[in-house]
Amino acid sequence: MGWKKIVGSIIGVGAVVGLAGAGVTYAIGSNPIFGGAMVLNYIAAFNNPPGEIKVELRKAAEAGDVAIADDPLSGQWASYNRTASADRFSPLSQITSENANGLKVLCTYDTGRYEAFETNMIMVEGALIGTTARDIFSINPENCNENWRVSRDVTLFPLPGNRGVAYIDGKVIRAFNDAYLRAFDVKTGKQLWETYLGDKNRKIWFTAAPVAANGMVFFGTAGGDMKDIRGRVYGLDANTGEVKWQTFTVPMAEKDTKHAPLGKMPDEMMRASWRNAPDVPISGGGLWTSLTVDPETGYLFVPVGNPAPDFVKSLRPGSNLFTNTLLVLDTNTGNYVKHFAIMPDDWHDWDVSNPPTLVTTRAGRKIVAFQPKDGHLYGFDRDSNEQLYRKPVTKVENVEEEFKVGKEVHFCPGPVGGGEWNSAAFDPRNNLIFTGQVEWCAKVKIMSDTLSEDIPDGGPWFGAAYVDPMKAVGRRDPHDEWGGWIYASDADSGEWAWRARTNYPIVGAVTPTAGGIVAFGDMGGNFYVMNANDGEVLWKHDFGGGIGGGVISYAINGTQRIAVAAGISHPVWPVWPTTGKIAVLGLGETN
Repeated sequence: MGWKKIVGSIIGVGAVVGLAGAGVTYAIGSNPIFGGAMVLNYIAAFNNPPGEIKVELRKAAEAGDVAIADDPLSGQWASYNRTASADRFSPLSQITSENANGLKVLCTYDTGRYEAFETNMIMVEGALIGTTARDIFSINPENCNENWRVSRDVTLFPLPGNRGVAYIDGKVIRAFNDAYLRAFDVKTGKQLWETYLGDKNRKIWFTAAPVAANGMVFFGTAGGDMKDIRGRVYGLDANTGEVKWQTFTVPMAEKDTKHAPLGKMPDEMMRASWRNAPDVPISGGGLWTSLTVDPETGYLFVPVGNPAPDFVKSLRPGSNLFTNTLLVLDTNTGNYVKHFAIMPDDWHDWDVSNPPTLVTTRAGRKIVAFQPKDGHLYGFDRDSNEQLYRKPVTKVENVEEEFKVGKEVHFCPGPVGGGEWNSAAFDPRNNLIFTGQVEWCAKVKIMSDTLSEDIPDGGPWFGAAYVDPMKAVGRRDPHDEWGGWIYASDADSGEWAWRARTNYPIVGAVTPTAGGIVAFGDMGGNFYVMNANDGEVLWKHDFGGGIGGGVISYAINGTQRIAVAAGISHPVWPVWPTTGKIAVLGLGETN
């Protein structure tokens, strides 16, 4: 049999397996669109190569005389980014650049779900807590045995996925796609309260991880790519679930549901920044990731997503406040404090897509750093609000060319490029900010202005002129041309000290530790532990499924562990579909 027949037979078997997988996927909690798309992923991922990484060193970082403060969390990882202020740095130091080559996979927990597995786990009160689209579960952080698991039979439109929980005072709190925020007892999984945050019969996505601080829990809604859907942020009493305030990220409409007193916003400035025609509703400003709290000021930092329609700028003239900004609110009231505008004229679907990181640099400067989908690392002085730097951290190309009807425009990063839903991370030892980014360019050809008449309220409103729904966010380059970047950038200047390119996108979390390592994974399932000083690869492991969620480090019974969320299955990302899994790594014997 010739090689083409062999390959054809294998692909045929893959397609059959894919069809079976699609059926199983639908049966265990996804939806028909998602399950069908998985068939294509089995085929597309057939020839995906092994993981590769190439490191470029400009200057090895020099560890400063920074005393790592005692860990007030006692080895716990208690929030999406470890703390509400989101530096993602673990002060644990048992796993080091000298012994990391001895890491082993100690145990694995299989969720059994084929879905967009993007959870950022937490480790609190002796338990690892994670989520799937329908489930919240607790496992033993030493042996991965399940403590409890609670499911809610909720709608999974448009794609199944959830990004994690908040923890406060013995409660874990997460959002479900039926528009409820629910709190559970961390020890037993018993539901303690639930609060509806939906908008009557209009669909709003609920995928982000809440964040909790000072007796409150904060959450933002997604769905900003849908027509006539507007983003909003909520502050709730963490003990009761009572909604204390509600703030719209863009000008609200009279028909929008109000669950609580509205935070005070600069309404006139906001409305003046949208110059839509009367028949074009203001749309966008959704949140699809977590938020950040400054414990010193009581400010809530809100990464606000894109305006809609994403690609047809002529339908929404103006700067479209507060889309594509870092919005700052008062945690007590939801009132506007200030904002950092970085994309006043976006037509590429470049959200401010991840929670910002609040750090104090080696020079003593208090900054806020973040890495949106436009492919840059931003640093702002939190006291003066001055922009300190804007540095590219992935491929940036042809970003000025305007989109026109009938013409396909190629640009980088594409709509699923740049920084996705995970934050930058700060290593105070080396004064480095680490960013994980996607290098994946795309082409977009837009519809005419009449698209406003053709899309029903609540329908997808990107504006790309393609019939294929898989090209709703543009025609992405062949995935054998994609890649990812990890940048180690000086926190004071933004200049990179070292960087590394992988042959798969990096969308999962990046985590440095006091042991001098930085850990991350890519969409090919390749997990890397590197020397934080110079990028030397210390340990590598193939988890067999894309890494799109959390990488955390915690201590249990005085021993440091690393936990990884692997197994993302998503039609946008042509990688081999697998069930979502939590893997625990450590220096020791396997269980």
